[in-house]
Amino acid sequence: MQKTTLYILILALCVPLCFIADLLFGSVYIPFKEMIEGAFSQSENSSIASILFEIRLPRVITACITGIALPISGLLMQTFFRNPLAGPDVLGISTGASLGVAIFSLAGGVGSIAIISSIDTLSSWGYIIAAGLGSCLVMLSIAAITPKVRDTASLLIIGIMLSSVTSAIVSVLQYFSNPQQIHEFLLWTFGSFSGVHFQHIKYMLIILVPVLAYTFFMQKSLNALLIGENYARSMGVHITRLRIGIVLCASLLAGIVTAFTGPIGFIGMAVPHIARMMFKTSNHKILLVSSALLGANLVMICDLLSQLPGFETSLPINIVTAIFGAPIVIAVIFRSKKTRLQY
Repeated sequence: MQKTTLYILILALCVPLCFIADLLFGSVYIPFKEMIEGAFSQSENSSIASILFEIRLPRVITACITGIALPISGLLMQTFFRNPLAGPDVLGISTGASLGVAIFSLAGGVGSIAIISSIDTLSSWGYIIAAGLGSCLVMLSIAAITPKVRDTASLLIIGIMLSSVTSAIVSVLQYFSNPQQIHEFLLWTFGSFSGVHFQHIKYMLIILVPVLAYTFFMQKSLNALLIGENYARSMGVHITRLRIGIVLCASLLAGIVTAFTGPIGFIGMAVPHIARMMFKTSNHKILLVSSALLGANLVMICDLLSQLPGFETSLPINIVTAIFGAPIVIAVIFRSKKTRLQY
């Protein structure tokens, strides 16, 4: 227990360090002293203050939120499906959110993805509702199929097929859209934190904070569900209510983040496994906290690397997360027999 507390404390201390590093580095390096001066005296150095408050701070906060929401969504899905390969991107939840956004933005929705900073309150909530409904629809579809499919490979194939169907619908919407809309939507699908501003962060937090709080409230029920439904019932867990709660929480966490950042791959599936390997436990009281801290640190590091310090361009965030996440997925597949015992 002392080692667990130490690891969590180290991860918690790394969050502000990664946060500051992500603020300092980018196409324009800002020394720490100048960052402090720009933060407290905007009039003396308006250019630095503008870079910090209008560009980097919203981006880093969004990266931190993404790093918390996606791994917890992935952890909930892995517990719900009792499957180590479950995750928002692997089973098509993120694709479902993309479908919702595509319907809203390409099929006559208000606002524009490329000019997301100018969309009004109604449009912002429209993106949130559309992405949430899209991800929830896919999650419910998979949940309905899961009792009939017991092995990991079949469930994975079904998830890929559902992703293909939703991607096909998105392609149809793109086919009938104008070139400008298609260009904007394609840029959104690469994944980026740069288009999110404080107004959108506020809308995200209004939904995500209560959802995260409820998720932590479910931790004892999630532990009981790991052992089995009969045991969970004997402990007084209302299984139907718990399943509905898991579906809604996992879908909203993945869907709302995806609505504003685009689909971010591998983080939702890989981070819970890193937490299990580090803490060697299946206790959700530890996994929820550690996944959130690990995810926040990892996504901020990926965002820092994607900025290509010293260059005037940046990489799509999905490229960097794939470099970190793909080896974890391969490792999980090779250890599938051993991992399956934990679900």
